[in-house]
Amino acid sequence: MTDGPTYGFDTLQIHAGAKPDPATGARQTPIYQTTAYVFRDADHAAALFNLQEVGFIYSRLTNPTVAVLQERIATLEGGVGAVCCSSGHAAQIMALFPLMGPGKNIIASTRLYGGTVTQFSQTIKRFGWSCKFVDFDDVEAVKAAVDDDTRAIFGEAIANPGGYIMDVRSIADVADEAGVPLIIDNTTATPYLCRPIEHGATLVVHSTTKYLTGNGTVTGGCIVDSGKFDWSANDKFPSLSQPEPAYHGLKFHETFGPLAFTFHGIAIGLRDLGMTMNPQAAHYTLMGTETLSLRMERHVENATKIAQWLEKDSRVDYVTYAGLESSPYFERVKTVCPKGAGGLFTFAVKGGYDSCVKLVNALEIFSHVANLGDTRSLIIHSASTTHRQLSAEQQVAAGAGANVVRVSIGTEDANDLIADLDQALTKATS
Repeated sequence: MTDGPTYGFDTLQIHAGAKPDPATGARQTPIYQTTAYVFRDADHAAALFNLQEVGFIYSRLTNPTVAVLQERIATLEGGVGAVCCSSGHAAQIMALFPLMGPGKNIIASTRLYGGTVTQFSQTIKRFGWSCKFVDFDDVEAVKAAVDDDTRAIFGEAIANPGGYIMDVRSIADVADEAGVPLIIDNTTATPYLCRPIEHGATLVVHSTTKYLTGNGTVTGGCIVDSGKFDWSANDKFPSLSQPEPAYHGLKFHETFGPLAFTFHGIAIGLRDLGMTMNPQAAHYTLMGTETLSLRMERHVENATKIAQWLEKDSRVDYVTYAGLESSPYFERVKTVCPKGAGGLFTFAVKGGYDSCVKLVNALEIFSHVANLGDTRSLIIHSASTTHRQLSAEQQVAAGAGANVVRVSIGTEDANDLIADLDQALTKATS
């Protein structure tokens, strides 16, 4: 559905990438639960393995159910291609894999999901990579952090946990000047609220586990390629611009043009890292995308109403929701996320750590889980869970201080959610 008429988001989230099954006429995309695919003949097999023909070889690399999801997410994000994988964390490593090498670094926002901070500050060191964390509201500091070994800049469109809105265009300008890609984690915003490629992002990553699936059933990740970056403009990205020994000297950018990163992600990334999305997970996520716009509208509506209520409550110190007029990011929402500031934010409870724990334990509708983006409303005390591995200073910088709880507002009746918070706050602060 990418050729021909220009369809609206609500149509594309249902139809993009999908056609009735040619064998049975099944209207919903089937779960192709198979490990391998029969080749037409020896020449067909050789062409597939030599990247001379596109098709299905082995489900670690490609699968028809996953392929539909890849095309759908790429279409919704305005990219040329996408690679789905096993989790959001896998997507981040997959995105960096073709770009990095020993001694190379990335620049990342200080306002990131705690697991991402740990992955970038600790785990990637084992690959010989490093990360510089910078406050992305200070564009000059981002510029100053760039050096000859920088290979990417990474941020979240709507930061987890605080719901802070990133000025994607300003950071994209820094990345363009440095000749490196900007990678945006769009998990919390989804392409319904924000399309980072339109603001200058090179790559977009998702934890499809969250809003894209929307029902808390399966994990998954995705990397979307804008197709707009010139991988051969300099010698910084040899994996994409130079001969690939595993394919008899094939040059990915020269051969595949705008789809170079996507093909590399499948032919090298999935082949060698094996971070594969299973077809059942893809099926659940496909069904989730069909209602994405409807759910995001309700998430935003509920989050706005609840944040406004919390901000007026004397038991609450502050609320970080960017959809509030009091937020320093309120004006930025209008350009980065014109359809709303999402459903994720934090608030500080008077009484600090102990009151936060009591609040979490007293809630009845909100579920205490380490997830977000569900139709159910969720809560977690980040400092003792998702951001526990960080120092106190890192927790505060990430918006996850000891006196703060994170809420992911679901699609229930907003008045019921307010009543639940009301009774829990009474118990937490009495």
